[in-house]
Formats: sequence, C-alpha cells, structure tokens
Amino acid sequence: MSTEEKLAVILQALDERKALDVRVLDVSDRTQMTDRLVICTGTSNIHIRAVADRILEMMKERGIKGIRCEGYHEARWVLIDFGDVVVHLFDPDDRVYYRLEEFWTRVVRPVEAEAPATA
Repeated sequence: MSTEEKLAVILQALDERKALDVRVLDVSDRTQMTDRLVICTGTSNIHIRAVADRILEMMKERGIKGIRCEGYHEARWVLIDFGDVVVHLFDPDDRVYYRLEEFWTRVVRPVEAEAPATA
C-alpha cells in the first residue's frame, strides 16, 4: 500500500471517529524515519482510544502489518507507526505542551563551521 493510500485510510478513520484539528505534515525532506506525520486531537482518553482502534482496525482489514502503537493505555499521546506514515493522537493539553507542528515546520538553517585558523 502506498503512502498516499495509507494516508487516505487514516484520514477516513479520523473523520469517522470525529478526531479534531487534523494536520498532515510532509516531512520526507527532513527525516528518513517517515514521510508523513498525521497529528490530531481527541476530546478524552476514551475518544483517543476509539480513534486509535478505528485506525488499527481499518489498516488490519487492508493487510497492513508490523504496526507499532505506543501510549494506548494512558491515551494522552498515542503514536501509531506505519513506517512511512506516523499518527500522533493527542489529548488537548499534551498537544499544546509538545507542539509537534511547531517542531516539524520550523525552518532550521545549518550552522556553518568556521575554517580552522592557519599558523
């Protein structure tokens, strides 16, 4: 399944379970770990788990395996890793605290090293 196909399934699951403030970031030019980040908010721990469950269910129906899911039991920040797409489900307070969108969208300029002094 392509990155865009996975993304479409994930976005459908988020819509079905009424996830809030959904953002998709293309980070393919910034990291080799993944191509897309999906960041969204749930209204409660129960809501966040329901959203995570629907994503996992829909991907499993399509034969996607090797899924890694972190933070499910606490459901304050659930991370679901599909390799080329990583989903972050936050409770409102943790989303504000961690500010992932700001971290990934900030433009970082490389610092050029000064040439060593010659004697």
